[in-house]
Amino acid sequence: MRYRTGIAALALAALAGPVAGCGAGSAVYDYGEVVEGGVGRSTEVEVAPGQRFSLAVEDNASVGDSWKLGPLPDPKVASFISAEYESEGGEDTTGGGGVRYFVFNAKQRGTTAVTLSNCWRCTAGRVPSDEQSRRLSGDAVFRITVK
Repeated sequence: MRYRTGIAALALAALAGPVAGCGAGSAVYDYGEVVEGGVGRSTEVEVAPGQRFSLAVEDNASVGDSWKLGPLPDPKVASFISAEYESEGGEDTTGGGGVRYFVFNAKQRGTTAVTLSNCWRCTAGRVPSDEQSRRLSGDAVFRITVK
């Protein structure tokens, strides 16, 4: 499992138990099983009922990445908790890139799909502005099976 660290995070976890990331500005400290994907990739994810998991993609908004979650998956199979970002250079670093985590809880047995879309240096309305933007934009598809 992957955890965020820090005295405040540990104190909060000790006092509040599992953090579910409800509402704006909240943070999830337990990403569960992390599954990596990327533009143009289709990735299989197998989890157990009740298991927390995250879909992870490399993200660097300073160079033009803009990841968005597509339609929510079947809520009977997996529920979305939150989207989180961790900089590779730490909290005080800007412009270095990092990882965007889309955090879910597995529910009942079944299969569903999640699409994460990256529109690289797109104009308003998420439209690629030139050939380079079209080439670097695209979807990461995750097929989730709860066993």
